[in-house]
This record gives sequence, C-alpha cells and structure tokens, in this order.
Amino acid sequence: MSIVHRITGGALYFGTILVAAWLIAAASGEASYDSVSWLFGTLLGKLVLFGYTWALVHHMLGGLRHFMWDLGYGYEKHFATKMAKATIVGSVALTVLIWVVGYLVRY
Repeated sequence: MSIVHRITGGALYFGTILVAAWLIAAASGEASYDSVSWLFGTLLGKLVLFGYTWALVHHMLGGLRHFMWDLGYGYEKHFATKMAKATIVGSVALTVLIWVVGYLVRY
C-alpha cells in the first residue's frame, strides 16, 4: 500500500495539470473551453478523469491512515492489513459514488 500511496501522489501531479488546463481554457474563452470540454468528454478523457478521481480519493484515505499511525494507532499487523483492504474498497466505492452523484446532478 505504501507504493500505491506514492504512485497516486505522483498521478495527482498529472491530474493537477489537467485541472489547470481546464481552468486556463475557461479563462481563455468559449472556443478553448469547448475544446477542453470535448476532450474530457471523450471515453479516454472520462477514463483519465475517473482514474484521477480514484487517485485523489485513494491518496486521501491513505493520508488519513498515515495520520492515524502518526497518532500511534493501527500498528498491529492484523489491523494494518484490514485498513489496507478498507482503503482499496473505500476508494473504489467513494469514486463510484462521486461519479454517480455527478451524473445525477448533471442530468
């Protein structure tokens, strides 16, 4: 889980560039915004955004797990294993929930 936490942290750098591109396009005018919106609306764009959402949620949950360790809790092997599994399941579930709510609000 430590390496996944590092990988998601690295992926967040790439995702932040996408967010910056979207904001720059929004500030640059309607044509630029439409181009970026089209790109993010393609299947590949949605997969990238879904992956970015998962990386963000997974990294956040991993950070909470590390914070718990900083407070001195959760060092037992069996509990740490349960928390690692919960981080994976929780990040996938929360990512799906975020996207479902996003689509429900959109339409």
